[in-house]
Amino acid sequence: MSSSVTAAPRAGLFVMLSTILASSMAFIDGTALGVAMPALQNDLGATAIQLSWIVNGYTLMLSALILVGGALGDRYGRNRVFGLGIILFTVASVLCALAPTADLLIIARVVQGLGGALMVPGSLAIIAANFPPNARGRAIGTWSTLSTLTTILGPVIGGVLASNGLWRGVFLLNIPLAVIALVALARVPETRDENATGTLDYPGAALVTLGLAALTFGLSGGGTLVTILGVVFLVAFVGWELRAPHPMMPVNLFRSRTFAGTNLLTFFLYGALYGVLFFLPLNLIQIQGYDAQAAGLVNLPFGLLLAIISRFSGAWVDRVGAKIPLVVGPAITGIGFVLLGLQGLTGGPAAYWTTFFPTVLVLGVGMGITIAPLTTAVMGSAPATMSGAASGINNAISRSAGVIAIALFSTLAVSVYASGFAAQTAPAGVAPETMTYLTDNADRLADLTPPDGMAEAESAATMQVIRENFVDTFQVIALVSAALAFLSAAAAFVLVDGKKPTGSPRPAPITAEA
Repeated sequence: MSSSVTAAPRAGLFVMLSTILASSMAFIDGTALGVAMPALQNDLGATAIQLSWIVNGYTLMLSALILVGGALGDRYGRNRVFGLGIILFTVASVLCALAPTADLLIIARVVQGLGGALMVPGSLAIIAANFPPNARGRAIGTWSTLSTLTTILGPVIGGVLASNGLWRGVFLLNIPLAVIALVALARVPETRDENATGTLDYPGAALVTLGLAALTFGLSGGGTLVTILGVVFLVAFVGWELRAPHPMMPVNLFRSRTFAGTNLLTFFLYGALYGVLFFLPLNLIQIQGYDAQAAGLVNLPFGLLLAIISRFSGAWVDRVGAKIPLVVGPAITGIGFVLLGLQGLTGGPAAYWTTFFPTVLVLGVGMGITIAPLTTAVMGSAPATMSGAASGINNAISRSAGVIAIALFSTLAVSVYASGFAAQTAPAGVAPETMTYLTDNADRLADLTPPDGMAEAESAATMQVIRENFVDTFQVIALVSAALAFLSAAAAFVLVDGKKPTGSPRPAPITAEA
């Protein structure tokens, strides 16, 4: 067990300060970067595939190594590994801010993901190790509330910075947060798991990293052979985990129908959510006429509803069990994706209240109903001694779903976008050779512009073609996401146990992780 579970009031303050600020670094980067993506693409001339890797380079390393990062902290000291993660994350953030090209930004994001894999699992582990059981729930609730607040504010901050030409500031924000977090961490007593034995699962970590990387690269246009190689590595990973002496992913947990069902739900639903949220800022800013600041405010109701409804949906589980909310919540989210796909060219921010606002409300209600019951079902379907592993696996699956979905959706979007131009007869005012130009440059997606030197009338007509074709492409992405959300509801209906929870208390929903 941990060497300490009692925090003096002063030490407890430093624990909370360090863990909240470090978590905020990861959460702000994730949410703010989406809104800044159009400005980033314009400055660096990034293609759609490069954009996807700017997101996936980070998420790939985090999802593949997050379980190893937690195990390293348990063994070698949670503060030590947590602090190392903060330092590595911050150094990589500076490299991200200074990156002159999209390819160098991708490399820096990969390093940032490695730092995140050391940093992210440490927050709750340090809180759990430094607070006694009777104070732990309040401490986690405080961490959850304040981390959620920073997550909600992320797009707003990113929008303000991007609209002023300062998208690189999204990464530089991490510097002061990291300095304060490290100073506070120095006042926190070190803890480790004194009973940790055996070797870490390095072969498992290598196989899952290679598998996710190859699969992501293959789905991003790397070819069928690379995709198959990724699948082979992932199958080998599962085979190794079945016989590894100390597996990073205990496969026997999936013998529980509820555990298997909730993780299948997680994979489909979070894949859909990550995929849509990757393309939504591109649609809003580059097509619908929103500036970055306005686009950062679009999803604010989503975050607020998520935080509010999660509180009530957790209590709902106590009355009816997890099955009903895990069917209803994803189904409502699927309806939200359908509504999102029905949005054509709108009147910009002036039309927000009658276009994107109702859709965002439906998505917020659906995800708000889902998250707390999902946490409860995942934790409740595993033995108490393996609750940490169960939570870590579910976290890794949600992030891996995002990696795969963004890669797959990016390739799908480019294909649909190019096909739309190729199949369309040149409209009035647009030359046939212009349509060929648009088809050949479809990998720029919403950042595509008419050729230089074009007459004003033809340029305007060409821009209209670009806008309409991207809206059609976004509709396909939204409808595919809706199908995935409905599949997640079906997985819950078929596999999740409908019994009411008994015995162990319901875990608090960690909405920031959502």
